[in-house]
Amino acid sequence: MRDRADFERYVEQRSARLLQAAYLLCRDWGTAEDLLQTALAKAWLAWRRVGDDPDPYVYRILTNTHASWWRRRWRGEVPTGTLPDTAGEDRTGEVGTREAVRQALAALPDRQRAVVVLRYFADLPDPRIAEILGCSVATVRSQASRALAKLRVDPAAIAAITSGEPS
Repeated sequence: MRDRADFERYVEQRSARLLQAAYLLCRDWGTAEDLLQTALAKAWLAWRRVGDDPDPYVYRILTNTHASWWRRRWRGEVPTGTLPDTAGEDRTGEVGTREAVRQALAALPDRQRAVVVLRYFADLPDPRIAEILGCSVATVRSQASRALAKLRVDPAAIAAITSGEPS
């Protein structure tokens, strides 16, 4: 993966999935779009050095950029009295289960949320998650265990799962 065509192909194929992962990390579509755009710009700068499988590299940029924004408490957008036109239809509110899961994820610390998103949403194995987050496999497993324990006792998550609503 060394040229512009490979990068464009990668972005076309993976941007929707990467945007969803970004949203699960920051819980705001506008911020998720900014996060993905920033991550892809950083990936482009290093594209010649990226190996045959760019996913771990891009996911690492995504999680590291999100963490640095959170640490700075980045608030790049200013509220306004008039709302802009929407980019597209927002279907996130259609299913209660999805919202309950999002709220449960939002209650997790950033590191645990990143592990859950990368493991269960991006379907990455523990060694790859450890590589992306720059930690050991044991840390990934302990963070996942702690996150799942918190999610098991979250009343909103339990209610959504036991109600049998489709996701």
